[in-house]
Amino acid sequence: MALYIISAGLGIAAAIYWYVNRHKPVKHILSELRYAIDMQGAGAGGLIDDWVSVWNNRVTLPNAKSKIAVITGGARGIGSEVVRGMLKANMVVIMGVRNTEAAKKLANKMENGDKLRAFQLDLQSLKSVKEFADSVLKEFANIHLLVNNAGIMFGDYNLTEDGFETQLAVNHLSHFYLTHLLLPTLKRGGTMEDPSRIVNVTSCAHFPGKIYFDDINMKEHYDTTAAYAQSKLAQLMTARYVNGLLENKDAPVKCYSVHPGIVDTDLFTNSNFGKMPWARRLFFKTPEKGAISVLYACFDKEILKKGGLYISNCKEGFSNRFSKNEKHQKKLFELSCALVHIEMDKFGRH
Repeated sequence: MALYIISAGLGIAAAIYWYVNRHKPVKHILSELRYAIDMQGAGAGGLIDDWVSVWNNRVTLPNAKSKIAVITGGARGIGSEVVRGMLKANMVVIMGVRNTEAAKKLANKMENGDKLRAFQLDLQSLKSVKEFADSVLKEFANIHLLVNNAGIMFGDYNLTEDGFETQLAVNHLSHFYLTHLLLPTLKRGGTMEDPSRIVNVTSCAHFPGKIYFDDINMKEHYDTTAAYAQSKLAQLMTARYVNGLLENKDAPVKCYSVHPGIVDTDLFTNSNFGKMPWARRLFFKTPEKGAISVLYACFDKEILKKGGLYISNCKEGFSNRFSKNEKHQKKLFELSCALVHIEMDKFGRH
């Protein structure tokens, strides 16, 4: 009986969805339905993993005095808790944020807050990314940790000043460009025994995704869910591919990607949970708990043997088949270089 009720409910929901979107081509309706269903499945799987792995989520903060971290975002949500952890580890922390005043207020509330610096950064502008990197490099010769944390989720179709779909730009391309700009200083900051680290904050939402190589900005048909999945998948794939490049050159830098869990943050404003804050508080992780896996990727020593690892709940996470395809990784790297105007053989070299 339950199966009949569920099937009937899905059928009714699909019929309503078709009626509301009946002006669209059938292939686009079917694609949006698939992404909607697959994303709900990925989210449910993420929630279950959070619940069953609750005792696995722990990290020991080292004394990282004299080391320097750079993080995008960090004024709120998971990022602010990651910043809190890095400051507790005695690191100097440089935040890239749109509102530097918010960072100053944050510093007043945190242990070792005097070690927190903030420079202006707008990830919807490659010019701003370059200016942020220049500001960092002007004051710091060595960097030991880069956390590509800031992100956006869902929303209407818009292009940045550089002509990129906003989720792709903010979540992937600007971080890709920043990684390129800061990589020489990360190399100088690391050693083979104690390498620097690059941590891309991705999501289990990558799982339904693929890279639209022939229409990366999704101009033919925009599905905000598919665009978000693509951007998070790109973060995961980039960490794997760039780590391989660095290992082949014996560079003292390791790359990781990490899913922080299903976390109660304002990222869900434009989702189905936007009007259900009670559900988020009941079922989702707090930002403090979401930060644990990110800090694990930043500091755990055992994972130094596993560069390129995708981490979820302080262990290796399940990633989709597309992300593991080395040809797809290489193609994405080449496309990303072309979009941000980097010569492939000069990535991370100045």
